[in-house]
Amino acid sequence: MKFIPQRIADVVLIEPRLFGDERGWFMESYNRRAFAEGLGREVEFMQDNHSRSQRGVLRGLHYQVRQPQGKLVRVVHGAVFDVAVDLRRSSPSFGQWIGVELTAENRRMLWIPPGFAHGFLTLSDAAEVQYKASDYYAPQHERSLIWNDPRIGIAWPVEGAPVLSAKDAAGLPLDQAEVYP
Repeated sequence: MKFIPQRIADVVLIEPRLFGDERGWFMESYNRRAFAEGLGREVEFMQDNHSRSQRGVLRGLHYQVRQPQGKLVRVVHGAVFDVAVDLRRSSPSFGQWIGVELTAENRRMLWIPPGFAHGFLTLSDAAEVQYKASDYYAPQHERSLIWNDPRIGIAWPVEGAPVLSAKDAAGLPLDQAEVYP
């Protein structure tokens, strides 16, 4: 696996090695030892999640104020624009975002550590996203940051308004959101 640091500390783009021949291909989507070496620390995952979304659906920006989750995100069908927003008030990149295109074809994964809000926009007709989470889902601690906060300024590749859940449409702007120390 190739671990590519991003402009915000601790967020890492991961490119798995692909082994292929006339029969098809094989890749490791997760290897605990390689992951620890690539990140410089151990991460234990508690649950795996899988979602399917239609074109134009935006999920997020989600985070948990207690039991914060680190997420290893990958796309197994289609394409998404995947975003992480730094919500660590003590971080020099507080309020900044990173966005990468994850597709079934490029097989890239994004490591988003605890302390970040996460969301994605579906770019293909449909997309299936799988992600490993470093803590359990705790709905009582979940919060939503509004997707179009001008202070953050995410350049979502969407024309018009995306399709949102009621919870995501009611997300708060950064200056009103509960954040991490």
